[in-house]
Amino acid sequence: MSMRIGQGYDVHAFGDGDHVMLGGIRIAHERGVVAHSDGDVVLHALCDAMLGALALGDIGQHFPPGDPQWRGADSRAFLRHCNRLIAERGWKVGNVDVTVVCERPKVGPHAAAMRECIALDLGVQSDAISIKATTSEKLGFTGRSEGIAAMAICLLVRV
Repeated sequence: MSMRIGQGYDVHAFGDGDHVMLGGIRIAHERGVVAHSDGDVVLHALCDAMLGALALGDIGQHFPPGDPQWRGADSRAFLRHCNRLIAERGWKVGNVDVTVVCERPKVGPHAAAMRECIALDLGVQSDAISIKATTSEKLGFTGRSEGIAAMAICLLVRV
């Protein structure tokens, strides 16, 4: 098989704070997220997609939320770790597609910076990274601005 596809999903509740991390970018916001690490739903969903493509479990198996060494951890370290696991097995990221689900913060103004950040960590061109956002039309926990979610899909190709 010369390609594999994985998908991932992550969600965090909003809590105290003045920013959220999305795609490795700090975005000012009236709330933070409740999380063990930095709570970057974009990178967490992407890590799960990458790991899933090679049946390597999920982000929680690699970075257990109960392990104190990951308290407040930068999720970019998780992403780089997943990319190393992929490379060690003879694969590389072909492309990534991420959708962020929230009413706020607005993702569009930060999408290009997120694409660049993720591309840098994965060693790919930014045109291989898609970041988009949608609202849930004020329905559910994201619609009530109780939290934020992200979905990701990742294509891996043989090196």
